[in-house]
Amino acid sequence: MEALEFREEGKTLSAVLSCEVDHHTAEMLRERMDHRLFSMRPERFVIDFSGVRFMDSSGIGLILGRLGVAEETGTRVTVTGLSPTLRKLLKLAGLEKIPELTVNK
Repeated sequence: MEALEFREEGKTLSAVLSCEVDHHTAEMLRERMDHRLFSMRPERFVIDFSGVRFMDSSGIGLILGRLGVAEETGTRVTVTGLSPTLRKLLKLAGLEKIPELTVNK
């Protein structure tokens, strides 16, 4: 499986990650996600972390940056597939308190 796979279902675009999210991968993920967001302009963008076993602060930046792009494209962002460790990282960073971001298990 590729590090990033897109799935489209109706007006929802999902980005399924299956790699470590760190400073080595974050730029590639950002570029590919932004390209697809701007070209498709979905109503909902789901970032699926179910294939991610490690994420550092670059992953937090990746999520926050996609929120900015989503604001420009009128897209709602949902993060899903979080392991307990990744969920804790998002909570410590305060992402669960951002009203524009839906955090699912």
